[in-house]
Amino acid sequence: MKGFLDKFKYHGLFIKMFIVTLVSIISVSLLTSIVMIQMSEKLFMNTFSITNSKIISQIQTNFESFNYSVVTASNNVMQNGAIKGFLTKPDMDTLSSLYSYYSASQQMKRIQSNVAAYPVTMTIMGMNKNSHSTDSSYWPNSLEKLKNSILTVNTLIQPKKLIYQLDKQNVAGSSDEDPAIVASRALMERTSGKQYGILYFAIRESDFKRFYSSFTSKGNDVIILDRSGVVVSSNRHELIGSKELDLLGYAKEIEQEKLRFKDVNALGKSSLVLSNYLPVYDFYLVNLIDKQEVLSEMVDFKTVALICVAIVFVALIIVFLISRRLTKSLTMLAKQMSGITENNFVNYITVTGSHEIKELGNAYNYMLDELNDYIEKLIQTQKDQRNAELSALQMQINPHFLYNTLASVKILVQQGNKEKAAATINSLISLLQNTVSNISETISVAQELVNLKNYVFINHVRYGEQIMVNYFVSDDCYGYHIPKLIIQPFIENAFFHAFQDRNEGHIYVLISREEDALVCEVVDNGVGMSGYDHENPEHASISTSHFFSGIGIRNVHDRITLLYGEPFGVSIASGDGEGTRVKIRLPLHKT
Repeated sequence: MKGFLDKFKYHGLFIKMFIVTLVSIISVSLLTSIVMIQMSEKLFMNTFSITNSKIISQIQTNFESFNYSVVTASNNVMQNGAIKGFLTKPDMDTLSSLYSYYSASQQMKRIQSNVAAYPVTMTIMGMNKNSHSTDSSYWPNSLEKLKNSILTVNTLIQPKKLIYQLDKQNVAGSSDEDPAIVASRALMERTSGKQYGILYFAIRESDFKRFYSSFTSKGNDVIILDRSGVVVSSNRHELIGSKELDLLGYAKEIEQEKLRFKDVNALGKSSLVLSNYLPVYDFYLVNLIDKQEVLSEMVDFKTVALICVAIVFVALIIVFLISRRLTKSLTMLAKQMSGITENNFVNYITVTGSHEIKELGNAYNYMLDELNDYIEKLIQTQKDQRNAELSALQMQINPHFLYNTLASVKILVQQGNKEKAAATINSLISLLQNTVSNISETISVAQELVNLKNYVFINHVRYGEQIMVNYFVSDDCYGYHIPKLIIQPFIENAFFHAFQDRNEGHIYVLISREEDALVCEVVDNGVGMSGYDHENPEHASISTSHFFSGIGIRNVHDRITLLYGEPFGVSIASGDGEGTRVKIRLPLHKT
């Protein structure tokens, strides 16, 4: 019992606050869940699924009425001799052609009375290149454009069927503002089945959606999908023409499994999906209900909010009464601790108050003592480690380049070319002077360019001048400082790896500013590297040979991250036969 009381003395405050908070959260969760379940779930799932199923049936009836009118009109066109003659007769004299056109146009006007209840334009196009439209301004088309359109292609694939398609290209004004829905059918002779033309019925999407727009509301959307998942029509205009494969999949599942609805996440929202297949259109009629939007109108959130506020208010009063007596000294301690600024680990607090606060204050002050000791040791260890790593990187300089260069100088002297030998030695001396100093020191871009040109000159002496090097430096970049031996390894790699299968090429050195960074790039038009792993700078094809520095891509990248941190380093882009681009990102430093 005594042990329990001692434990309660040290942890009583937290136990009481935890119990009160836990009870409050449980109460709020239970009451909110009960209200939400009672007021929304049953009403939403049952009422909407039943009501909207009837609405979908009514919309389907509207579509079938329109389709019946279109089918009747198309049958009349196929049975009309004047129209057939207009679309089949070869070129005639002007008077005969005008008479044929007039007869066909009069018949088209008469037949259009079948679809007079709808804002539809009828267009016919014959194999003899004759065409006619009852309203060319409603759905304007050139004969050549319509002949080569996907509408015509799909119609000829299924010549015996009336098919419906979305046409976003052939509408007056911007096609994105008001596309058209086109019903098309091939015109064929009844006996031989020979095609002599194509009939089109075009209705704008804004007119087509009137079949269902009265049944839509905010959060209650209708979407018409074709068999490929393209949105043909919707009260949400931004979806028209887009491909919604998820909705298509839900619609097919509802059809195949004969479901009333599906509760899914569609278009980024929790929704109910109802669907009917329209066989005469080969479309899916999808009703998408936003659960959150509809529930916001059904659920009495004011009542829920008042209940939650009341519970929280009561809980706060209880917590306040319990904690005010027990946490007065804790409040004083918190005020002292809040006065500690960032990275200030010497601001010790005064230990006063209850037993709990005194223990906490002593532990906090002890923690500061230990933290200060640890930080001092850690800083010194990191300094020693960094110096050791940088020194190790600098010591990786390979003597092969020096050996080969001196051998080249010897050959030049033997050949009597003393001036070129002297120039080569001067370039080598300049490079060696630049490498013997501390690697943490930096040099200006201008000096680095001098060193690069010396290195390139030595390589030209050794191997010839077939590989040209060009330099492009922004005028405002010459004064910035960069670490030594940063760019040279990549020029070296280009010399000895990029042109293995050819005797000539170009290497470009580009230096410029990019926001708050200095970007140095080495680009070659060499053979490139197939399958290069851009996330792994230790790629085998890059690190196989280093004649001068021996540092390689990995070590150059490590040097930069050691000096400046993770945002800076080396990235490489390369492809087989596409050359290689090395991008070195460095901070902007003037000194």
